[in-house]
Amino acid sequence: MSIVPMIFTSGWASGINAYAVVLLLGLFGRFGDAGAVPPGLERTDVLVVAAVLFLCEAVADKIPYLDTVWDAVHTVVRPVTGATVGALLAGHAHGSLGAVAAGAMGGTTALVSHLTKASLRMAVNTSPEPASNIVLSLLEDIAVAAVITLAVFHPLAAASVAGVLLLAGLLLVWLAVSRVRRFLQRRRERRAQRRTGAGAAVTAGDRIPG
Repeated sequence: MSIVPMIFTSGWASGINAYAVVLLLGLFGRFGDAGAVPPGLERTDVLVVAAVLFLCEAVADKIPYLDTVWDAVHTVVRPVTGATVGALLAGHAHGSLGAVAAGAMGGTTALVSHLTKASLRMAVNTSPEPASNIVLSLLEDIAVAAVITLAVFHPLAAASVAGVLLLAGLLLVWLAVSRVRRFLQRRRERRAQRRTGAGAAVTAGDRIPG
């Protein structure tokens, strides 16, 4: 069961930036002698493809509204990557956790973190300036790199950090949704008041003798 924290962490990170996870784990396995990394992630072709796609995401993820389109496309890619990495980690560890269970854990965690990220990005896109998108994207990249690096050397600590970040993201989504709902409610109330005021004015005008 010692591989479970690594699977959970990689799943969370895959939901944020799947290509960074594959690239970092592969680099650690190939050049850092990280024994927990399966050989399949260390292959040259895997590293090259992951690096190219990571660069594409690094650009697309920082452009307002394009990041939302990118997230929509990756609603399948990120959970599948989380599930695949989780299954590979479990198979390489030869532990008691089966590949199917590991894949389910990694994929589910990736899906939750992906939906959290996508929801926050949609909320941020309501801002007219692009700086918030760039800052948030950079923070996500740093968080993924830091958590994956920590997971290679201290899996349990990394899983704890990933869990806190996941809960914090869900809380932010809840706050954002509540704020949007209050804003829409106030806008509906203002429209209703304007219609009521306009109707009262028309009625008063009808009562004035010509």
